[in-house]
Amino acid sequence: MSKTFIISGGGTGGHIFPALSIAWELQQRFPEANIQFIGASGKMEMDRVPAAGFPILGVPIAGINRKKPWKSWNVPFKLIYALWRCRSIIRKLKPSVVVGTGGYASGPALFMAQRMGIPTLVQEQNSYAGITNIRLGAKASVVCTAYKNAARFFPAGKVHLTGNPIRKVFVDALPDASESKKALGFDASKMVLLVLGGSLGARAMNVQMAAHMAALNAQGWQILWQCGKLYEEEYTPMATSQTHIQAFIDDIATAYAAADAIVSRAGAGTLSELCLVGKASVLIPSPNVAEDHQTHNARALSDKGAAVLIPEKELTQRFEIELAELAKNKARRDIMGENIKKLALPRATEDIVNHIEALMK
Repeated sequence: MSKTFIISGGGTGGHIFPALSIAWELQQRFPEANIQFIGASGKMEMDRVPAAGFPILGVPIAGINRKKPWKSWNVPFKLIYALWRCRSIIRKLKPSVVVGTGGYASGPALFMAQRMGIPTLVQEQNSYAGITNIRLGAKASVVCTAYKNAARFFPAGKVHLTGNPIRKVFVDALPDASESKKALGFDASKMVLLVLGGSLGARAMNVQMAAHMAALNAQGWQILWQCGKLYEEEYTPMATSQTHIQAFIDDIATAYAAADAIVSRAGAGTLSELCLVGKASVLIPSPNVAEDHQTHNARALSDKGAAVLIPEKELTQRFEIELAELAKNKARRDIMGENIKKLALPRATEDIVNHIEALMK
């Protein structure tokens, strides 16, 4: 009889990519297994998961609009239906384990699995755990965290520090730095600054880049700037031979290999990648996320001398100054790269699947 696993999570790439990494490792370990995803209808997982080769079932679940709460009158009805739908899926598939990586859909899926006596594993990506995962973690069989200080949110005996599941391209050695610079159309003898604002883009980061692009070039930086899908028309026309601007970077391994320093948001998955990449990083946490978790994530690195943390409200004063300092101080870049690499947990995916396998016994 083949094994069945249900994986639930999504809404953002930060929840989807870990879920897919776990699915690929399960598939490798149990080739005959049936792996079923549950996602939130209308969210990006409904496209990304099938594109990766896995089936997904959608449930109509959404969060409360905190700015306009009256628009959320139907959320309780959606939640009731989502719980019923998850119960039906679990009853039909009889999974060995149900895994949640966060996002709207993981709540009802894990809640129903726990009510039905099925082992559950919660994967918490952030330094500061979200309220849904805290509640689910209280009754989960196992909680896998990416940061030591996330353990305080969960029952002690259930918590395991594994790190965040990472796409295999980052676990393997990166391509050669000089060849990567040439492949991207840059001068291999000069520094490259990689700027990552997320797949959709980050307005505050883009504004700073537009304002300081010439100054950064004068500091000696060649720039590869991912401006995000929402800002493609606004910023890509500003590209020059020294500054390449694109909505999304498909070959991220080559981009990381070419970079001498990286400017990035502080999403959990991105930071786990940066730890493996081992480059000097300037982190600009998004202030528009639940529990301000990106600031907590970034501080976990900056407190160890592994990154520079710039709150968004300090960008205007500090952005150009911090990058000028990194441009002229290779020794500092190297030390930061070494410090961030010490925080890497490259076996995260295998360790999480080891815990899933143990739950089956």
